[in-house]
Amino acid sequence: MDASDSATIAVPGPSGPWRRIKREWFLAIAVLTCAIFVLFGDVIFASLGNYLTLGLVFVWLFAVVIGSALGVVRHAEAISRRLGEPYGTLVLTLSITAIEVMSITAVMLHGENNPTLLRDTMFSVVMILMGGTIGLSLLLGALRHREQSINLQGANAYLGVIVPLAVLSMVLPDFTSTTDGPTLSLVQQIMLGTIAGGLYFTFLLIQTGRHRSYFTQPDAVDRAEEQASGALPLHFGLLLAYIVPVVLLVEQLARPIDYVIETLGAPHMVGGVMVAILVATPEGIGGIKAALRNELQTSVNVFLGGVLATIGLTVPIMLVLAHMLGLDLILGLQSSNLVLLMLMLAVSVITFSSGRTNLLQGAVHLLLFGAFLILLFEG
Repeated sequence: MDASDSATIAVPGPSGPWRRIKREWFLAIAVLTCAIFVLFGDVIFASLGNYLTLGLVFVWLFAVVIGSALGVVRHAEAISRRLGEPYGTLVLTLSITAIEVMSITAVMLHGENNPTLLRDTMFSVVMILMGGTIGLSLLLGALRHREQSINLQGANAYLGVIVPLAVLSMVLPDFTSTTDGPTLSLVQQIMLGTIAGGLYFTFLLIQTGRHRSYFTQPDAVDRAEEQASGALPLHFGLLLAYIVPVVLLVEQLARPIDYVIETLGAPHMVGGVMVAILVATPEGIGGIKAALRNELQTSVNVFLGGVLATIGLTVPIMLVLAHMLGLDLILGLQSSNLVLLMLMLAVSVITFSSGRTNLLQGAVHLLLFGAFLILLFEG
C-alpha cells in the first residue's frame, strides 16, 4: 500500500450524528407544512371551492401526514429492536393506535356530526389490511417464491381473537334492541370495551410470553438479531417529533375531507377510508417488503396485528372518548358491508388454515378488496 492509498483511506466520512440528521429530512418538510397551515390555513381553506385547490391541498396534507406516520413507525420499530419484548411491541402498537385515535377524533370533532366514523374506519382497516395488503403480499410472494409458509398456530391465534371482536363490534349492534338503530347502550358499550381490551392484552401476553414461537417464521434460519443504530433517547425524541405534525395536520386534513363529504356529496364512509389508509399504509409497506423477502409470517404479524390493534385498542379508547366528549357512535354495519365483512373473515380463516399460501389465495383477497372499493360508491 503506497502513501496515496493510505491518505485516501484516512479521509473521514460524514459523522454518524450528521448522517442520522440527514435521514430525518422529511421532518423539516412536516414542520414547515405545520407552520404554513397554522399561519395561512384560513386563507388556503377559503379556496376549497376551486377543485384544483381542493385536490392540491388534500394531496399535500395527506402526503405529509403519511410521511410523518412512516417516520413514527420507523423509530417505533427501532425502539422495538432495542428494548426487546414485550416493551418493543407495546411501543410500536401504541404509536400506531395513537395515530388512529387522533385521526378519528379530529375528523369527528370537525364539521357535521359523523357518528359512523369509528365503524367505517374499523371496517375499512379490515378490508384494506386483510383484503388489499394481504392479497398483494400473497400474490407478489407467490410470483417470486411460488409457495410460502406461515406459522399456523400464530395465524390461528390472531384470527381466533379478530373474528369474535369484529362480530361483537360491527355485527352485534345490528341485533340489539336496547337502543334504537345499530347502536349499543352504555352497559353494552362497557361490555364491548372490556372484552376488546381484555382479549387484546391477553393476546399480547401470549405473543410476547410463553408462546412467542407461534409468531416466528417456521423455516427461518438462525441469525443475529438486528440492532437499531442510534441512542434509545434519540429514537424516542424523533418518534415524538414525528407525532406532533401528525396531530396538527390531521386536524387540518379533516377540513378538505369534510368538504368532500358535506359539500360535494361523497359517501360518509370516505372519511373512514381516509383514516384507515393513514393507519394501514405504513404497515402495508413493511408487510409487503417482508413477503418479497419470503418472510410471510412477518407480513401476517403486521397485517393481522394491525386489525387486532384497531378493534382491541382503538374501540375501547374511542368508546371512552365518545362518552367524555358527548359524541354519538353507530357501530353496526349495514347491508352489503355486513356481507363483505363476514365473507372476508371466512376467507381469511380458510387462507391461513393450512400453513402454506399460493397465488390463488392472493387473487381471492385482492378481488374481495376490489369489491369493497366498488361497493363503497355503488353499495
